[in-house]
Amino acid sequence: MGNHSVLQVGPLKPSLAHTLAVDYAAAVLPDSSAERADFLTRRGAEFTAAVTSGRTGVDAALMSALPNLGAVINFGVGYDTTDVDAAKTRGVGVSNTPDVLTDCVADTAVGLMIDTLRQFSASDRYVRAGRWPVDGNYPLTRQVSNTRVGIIGLGRIGKAIAERLSAFGCVISYHNRREVADARYTYAASPLDLASNVDVLIVAAAGGESTRGLVSKEVIAELGPRGYLINIARGSVVDQDALVEALLDGRLAGAGLDVFTDEPKVPEELFDLSNVVLLPHVGSGTEQTRAAMEALTLRNLDSFLKTGTLVTPV
Repeated sequence: MGNHSVLQVGPLKPSLAHTLAVDYAAAVLPDSSAERADFLTRRGAEFTAAVTSGRTGVDAALMSALPNLGAVINFGVGYDTTDVDAAKTRGVGVSNTPDVLTDCVADTAVGLMIDTLRQFSASDRYVRAGRWPVDGNYPLTRQVSNTRVGIIGLGRIGKAIAERLSAFGCVISYHNRREVADARYTYAASPLDLASNVDVLIVAAAGGESTRGLVSKEVIAELGPRGYLINIARGSVVDQDALVEALLDGRLAGAGLDVFTDEPKVPEELFDLSNVVLLPHVGSGTEQTRAAMEALTLRNLDSFLKTGTLVTPV
């Protein structure tokens, strides 16, 4: 690998971490502050490539401690935990793993929507608790087909979600930073406008400061007591405190959440609500997709080490 040296930042898929250690002699950035500071003082100048994930990232302070860094290789499509502006200023390339996880995340969004509206997980718990013979049939729930669905973020994943739900007869509208050319769905100028005309609001926008709190208290209020929120994007895109309050007060019909503001911490107030489905950030969590993500991560790393370019730069 010539004069290049690789640094692993944060936990990664075990097989990827093993490959980095064995095939690239990668070092691992220590977790504790004291050990990290000593490590970076001694070895920070060695590293030209950092491999990380969307859950950890490389911030501006870490970039400063890695003066010869040339690339941040991100395992995952989301890269909001990496300071892209600081990277651009320093001439550091950033890559992610788009496309390979689109189908699985879109599948998750649809499955989460079905589970939330039909309350299948809650029905399963009802049966397991022995309540069916005692309390009778489970209460009626909300139909999924032919509902009005709004999607925030009509990128690769948002479009894949829309295609799937169109097959359910759902009426699709969306909000994006700008209107998508040739999109066959109705455009809404703001999240508030979108929420006012849908039964289900699906969040598929990228994370980061530009989308922080995009689904605000006002948007949640506009969605209303018969509306549902599905989030498979980033917890930061939704005002989580406002969401919890609305769910507890009955001002929102339900929510399906794969992501949270401070993972792995999840608001415990939601644990007993049958109209809320909680997933541990498993949107892309299939063997096939994670293997494809790992392969693309290594392709980006190999390309940078050999040519100084990235296969999928952001």
